[in-house]
Amino acid sequence: MDKSKTAREQASDKLYYLVRIAILLSVVFLFVPALNPSRICGLINKNLSLFTSGIAYNTLTADFGRAFKKGWVLKSSMQILYASSLAICLGIAANAASGCMSLGNIKFKKLGNLIAVIGSIVELAGMAGIYVAYGQVALTEKPKKVEPMFPGSFWFVAVIFALILITTIIQIVLLAKSEKEEKFEMETRFKLFLMFLPFIALVAVFSYLPLWGWRYAFFDYKVGDTLSMEKFVGLKWFKELIKNPATVRDIVNVLKNTLAMSGIGIATSWLPMAFAIFLCEMKNMKFRRFVQTFTTVPNFISWVLVYAIAFCIFSTDGFLSSFLVNLGVWDEGKNLLMDGSHTWLKMWAWGTWKGIGWSAIIYIAAISGIDQQLYEAATVDGAGRFQKMWNITVPSLIPTFFVLLLMAVANILSNGMDQYLVFKNSTNTTSIMVLDLYVYELGIGKGSIPLTTVVSMLKSIISVVLLFGANGISKLIRGESII
Repeated sequence: MDKSKTAREQASDKLYYLVRIAILLSVVFLFVPALNPSRICGLINKNLSLFTSGIAYNTLTADFGRAFKKGWVLKSSMQILYASSLAICLGIAANAASGCMSLGNIKFKKLGNLIAVIGSIVELAGMAGIYVAYGQVALTEKPKKVEPMFPGSFWFVAVIFALILITTIIQIVLLAKSEKEEKFEMETRFKLFLMFLPFIALVAVFSYLPLWGWRYAFFDYKVGDTLSMEKFVGLKWFKELIKNPATVRDIVNVLKNTLAMSGIGIATSWLPMAFAIFLCEMKNMKFRRFVQTFTTVPNFISWVLVYAIAFCIFSTDGFLSSFLVNLGVWDEGKNLLMDGSHTWLKMWAWGTWKGIGWSAIIYIAAISGIDQQLYEAATVDGAGRFQKMWNITVPSLIPTFFVLLLMAVANILSNGMDQYLVFKNSTNTTSIMVLDLYVYELGIGKGSIPLTTVVSMLKSIISVVLLFGANGISKLIRGESII
């Protein structure tokens, strides 16, 4: 009996791998427009995902205004399609939850199986609703106006949903009965994995998924066109980056600005550490909290508001100009924001003011983790406050400083764009144009998507090379690596 039970449990565990893969695929269906089973006619945007179809009725029917007025498509058909898409989204969410529960004990698994059965039934009902909506749209009197089309991914998606339902029912049969007194439990490693899972998803969506856009660098693409092998040009745009003298001149100037401003930031990267040390040395807790809050708040202010503050202070009619005119120092107001001199230092000053309090938080956390017995022993040995700071606090923060320094070196080509975009004007264009802003203006302003993609690719590749190079130097000098 025990052997039979063990065999059933082993079969159930193996079957769960199949279920989890199917659930993962169904989650992918939500966000990939090419796999959207709700696109049943040409009036539905080809870039619309199943998720958007299920939560945004106005977006789903954005191009149906004339079709509704002329009676080519009934509103009820699109309402059925919307409700079906929403049902599928809810079913996929339920299945995702059941997949997480499958990592728990038998009681967790049984509850997850029940949720998966309900979710799969809802999904299949949604697929049936899409089929009904397609049937109604296909009967239109003017098919050329509506372009009815049966979604190519329909049966593939339906089979995945059916597979989840069938395997879950088998799981219910295979799983042993749970004891009444048994509680919902899960191993710590699985709990940690589920806590980390949202961050993995965010990194995948915002860091790795955009790499699919690199293909534009190999095509002669214009905004609004479609990619096809007829427009494939290979390394044309990579060569264009080198052959065109104007582009080479712009790139050189942009790299000079980028490296200079990043270099200033790296050279002064010790400031947050020093600020954190002196902040922790303040004995008056009320004043300390005030200073920490006052210096941290600017991090949460957008650069647009920062520029608004700068404009109120440094414009022709701003506070500083008016104050100096009233004192008789200046004969008339001056717009200091239109002064193109010392742009690098100005941008560094604004960035430091905005971020020093926030950057110091990690050092404050590191200081709180230092063994207090070290300070007590130093006090007994007659060390003063400054000696304790220099011989205990600073050495304890060096590992944290080096990790952040290496990350800064790896991101030396990434200055950001917001700050430079809002502060840019006709007098400082040459000295404020950093790589991120140049890519933005090249792509959005001039519409040169392939060339923009090439620059972005090279930037990413160089950043990775710098990261591994800095890591190698760290391992050589300190004997430790961050990768």
